[in-house]
Amino acid sequence: MFDPKTIDRLRKRMHTAALGKLGPGLITGAADDDPSGIATYSQGGAQAGYGLLWTMLLTLPLMIAIQMVSALIGRVTGGGLAHNMVKVLPRPLVLAMLALLFLANTINVGADLAAMGEAAQLVTGFQGHGLAVLFALVSLGLQFFIPYRKYARFLTVLTFSLFAYVAVMFLIPLDWGQIAGGLIGLHANLNKEAATTIVAIFGTTISPYLFFWQSAQEVEEVDQAPDEKPLLEDPAEGPGAIERIRLDTIAGMVASNLIALAIMISTAATLYQHGITNIGTAADAARALEPLAGHFAFALFALGIIGTGLLAIPVLAGSVGYAIGETMGWRTGLDNMPWQARGFYSVIGLAMILGLLIGYSPIDPIKALYWSAVINGLVAVPLMAAMMYVAGHRMMGEFRIGRVLGTMGWLSTAVMAAAAAAMIYVSFH
Repeated sequence: MFDPKTIDRLRKRMHTAALGKLGPGLITGAADDDPSGIATYSQGGAQAGYGLLWTMLLTLPLMIAIQMVSALIGRVTGGGLAHNMVKVLPRPLVLAMLALLFLANTINVGADLAAMGEAAQLVTGFQGHGLAVLFALVSLGLQFFIPYRKYARFLTVLTFSLFAYVAVMFLIPLDWGQIAGGLIGLHANLNKEAATTIVAIFGTTISPYLFFWQSAQEVEEVDQAPDEKPLLEDPAEGPGAIERIRLDTIAGMVASNLIALAIMISTAATLYQHGITNIGTAADAARALEPLAGHFAFALFALGIIGTGLLAIPVLAGSVGYAIGETMGWRTGLDNMPWQARGFYSVIGLAMILGLLIGYSPIDPIKALYWSAVINGLVAVPLMAAMMYVAGHRMMGEFRIGRVLGTMGWLSTAVMAAAAAAMIYVSFH
């Protein structure tokens, strides 16, 4: 028999080993709940009550499948998603898709910075535009000058800010029977307004920038580990690497959807119940929550917006840096200093600057965010199809995706195609 001290040491080692398997997938999942995503989920809860909770259960396996595919491409080949796409697809087609990705991500960055500034203004009383600039500078400074390993740990720590929304959920009275019914679709409402929100939820939950980020981060992880190589060069690493990717991705996507559920449940139990059904931004949701759920719940919600924004903005800007840099053959990677990867960091900086300028322009940020969701929804379909083609290509060698993951990946693509078609239909009707 082991003595208590030995058992405690073994338990700590197992705990450390499990945490060591979490990284790119966890950060990617957490970044999915950015301030614009929070606004979308808040709108879903405020508009339909518990009636759209089922969307989170539906999207979860689809998210897991498509993100696992993107991670595998990076880990197997040692190159990011765009790097591999340009090998097997016409370069003009890839560049056209990436141009749309850059446009959508830039708008999203602008909307997220504006929401963070507004949320910080609610908490501190300082001017929102100035705070948005401060957040942009902090984010750029971290990306430009902090080595990847330290930066990745910082992003991992920021994922805990998401649990503010779980805390909010338990500060208010809840009808668990109604919640259970919403999860299995008993209260589903498929009118025109709900259809628009469902499309927005799908577009927010399965976003193209997440594909590029997780694939690129798998490459970064290999580059920073002297004893690891791409699986094509060292197939013996395959079983362990694939198991880690599976655990990491499932953990990240489950966390992402649980937080989205917490946001929808919180706003359904408060805003919807009091007839507040129109939420434009995440800060609007926080502001409306205060008189209904109390100052502490409001403060948690607002601070969560800031934390998730600091996590998501580097992912949004960084993903287009990787995508465009890989396609152009530039040196990419957050472990490089700005003067070592000028093109890569220039794309990140440009996305941040243009995003900030949106907040100072006459462009309606809500309309801009809507159209970024439309662009994301449209560009996701060909990107997902291209990714599935790469994952099944002979360049993946013995690590070409199997039947189960391939079926789930193509199913995800089909669901997003249906969502994009619905988005177009709703937009013109």
